[in-house]
Amino acid sequence: MAKVGTLKAPRSPVLLRFVTSLSRRHKAAIFLALDLCVAVVALTLALALNGRVRLNADTFASVAPVTAAMLVIAAGLATLMGLPRIKLNAYETRGIVLTAVFALLVGAAGAAIDIAAGRPVPIEVFVIFSFLFLVFGAAWRILLRQWLLEIYRRGNAHLRLLIYGAGRTGQQLVAALKNDYDAFPIAFVDDNPTLQTLRIGGLPVYAPSKIKSLVADKQIDRVILAMPSISQPKLARIAHGLRQVGCEVHALPSFAELVGKGELRKRAVPVSLDELLGRNQLESELPGVSHAYSGRRILVTGAGGSIGSELCRQLIACKPHCVVLLDHSEHALYTVEKELREISGGLKIVPVLGTVLDDETVRRVIDENGIDVILHAAAYKHVPLVECNALPGLRNNVIGTKVVGEAARDAGVERFILVSSDKAVRPTNVMGASKRLAELVIQDLATRSEHTRFSMVRFGNVLGSSGSVIPLFEEQIERGGPVTLTDPNVTRYFMTISEAARLVLLAGSFSRGSDVFVLDMGKPVPIKKLARQMIEGAGHSVKDADNPDGDIEIKITGLRPGEKLHEELLISSDMLTTPHPKILRAQEGFLSEIEMATALKDLRRAISTLDEPLAREVILRWVERAEDEAHDPRETASV
Repeated sequence: MAKVGTLKAPRSPVLLRFVTSLSRRHKAAIFLALDLCVAVVALTLALALNGRVRLNADTFASVAPVTAAMLVIAAGLATLMGLPRIKLNAYETRGIVLTAVFALLVGAAGAAIDIAAGRPVPIEVFVIFSFLFLVFGAAWRILLRQWLLEIYRRGNAHLRLLIYGAGRTGQQLVAALKNDYDAFPIAFVDDNPTLQTLRIGGLPVYAPSKIKSLVADKQIDRVILAMPSISQPKLARIAHGLRQVGCEVHALPSFAELVGKGELRKRAVPVSLDELLGRNQLESELPGVSHAYSGRRILVTGAGGSIGSELCRQLIACKPHCVVLLDHSEHALYTVEKELREISGGLKIVPVLGTVLDDETVRRVIDENGIDVILHAAAYKHVPLVECNALPGLRNNVIGTKVVGEAARDAGVERFILVSSDKAVRPTNVMGASKRLAELVIQDLATRSEHTRFSMVRFGNVLGSSGSVIPLFEEQIERGGPVTLTDPNVTRYFMTISEAARLVLLAGSFSRGSDVFVLDMGKPVPIKKLARQMIEGAGHSVKDADNPDGDIEIKITGLRPGEKLHEELLISSDMLTTPHPKILRAQEGFLSEIEMATALKDLRRAISTLDEPLAREVILRWVERAEDEAHDPRETASV
């Protein structure tokens, strides 16, 4: 797993504070003083290097007036030419040329003064002086720049970079970062064997096989892929392999692309939510629900999940008396509680680490917190996982729902809302069957409840939820493909997490008891079309028979056990209205009290004896019986 690029800990804070405390005027004065000192040193060495001059007290005395005059002229010329104002990190070729002109002018001025003074110093001394002054004047600036960069790097957090690609783009990047103290290039890596023994831009070049040891030995934080000419899928595959090393990986476009030379490579264009949903978003059309939850004590089961956590976020805005979070995952519970405390403004948040299968814990939580409303989002929902773990899936989704539902009824909880799924409609897999049985449990409780209003909300795939197809496609595209699709004709309904949570909360406010609410989700979305949109939206082309040179292939893997081509939201076609036109209430039959008790008894026996074939037989028999009842619904009045 890639780690976040960790900036190196600051060192040398005293030197850094001193350097950064200097004003521009102070720095200019120091630079001018250094130039004058260098002038004196250069003149002294020039005298020493000239064989016609003896270095003694008389010589220094005769040269002193010329030296003083030269220093005055040097100070004036330096100020006039702006040499002390040149930033050290911008001191490159042009600065050296300016220093050369400055050295020649000072040398020429010294020679002129020497002639006017009757030639106390041979003219060759000033020629040597000009050369030495140029060398020393440039040298102290370059050395001081490197020393200051080291101070900044030691005193500020910085990234240590490994550049993958020693070509033109990599070299340009190193040149650009040479004077930067936030990022520090350490070495190059390149596939070309002829470059692997060289130093380029002052950095050694290594083979890609050395990356793992380089990252560890040289404490690399980030690898920069400086190979803009290779294809995006190949770049993505390289990046995916490098992330396993343990550092961040970033790709760099060419500098020519950045300034607009040539055709700019197609970049990622996010696919809009409306395109993914196949319809307009409904957040703005769904009414507020604050009145139904304000001042209430609310329990959210599965509070750490995708839907549960979004329910909690939206509930905070309703200003309830308290929100109780129940989840069996310690990490998920910690994460959602931490987030809610930051946004709740002092609202009472009660985290409970536990499972919906623990009847004693559920009843204690309801009693101690005086719960008014329960939003039951705890469930195992991943179709393939539940298919190969049928008994735990049925136990959690069916028995867990009965435990919480009965506890709510016995405690006189005002409202209970079950979060269900479109896979509960004519299910072909264990997960869908478990959600349909959970619905039947709630419908059965609703018929015998005097105080609690039980209802259910049924919706399709939620964008961005754990295990949904969108994050899977994004991950596959990032790796360079292929994007896997179970069948070219498969379709799904989609909704946003925000829509799903709002629908659950609205269902609670509309509930009369034994209701099944569904959202008008428009037309189902073809998943193949969605895959193509996401590939093209990420800046790639689809590789298929019509485009064999494309970037990313859509690979058909075949339907998984229990998976449908098309999902449905309704068992029967009878629909009732609600106070909102986009939310409908389904009329569906359910099992009698005796049938429900028998079904649960058979299911418990199968689970307790670990008899999976019996469990599958039980859910098949009773779900089919309930679907037969759906054609003769018992409740027809609208909300």
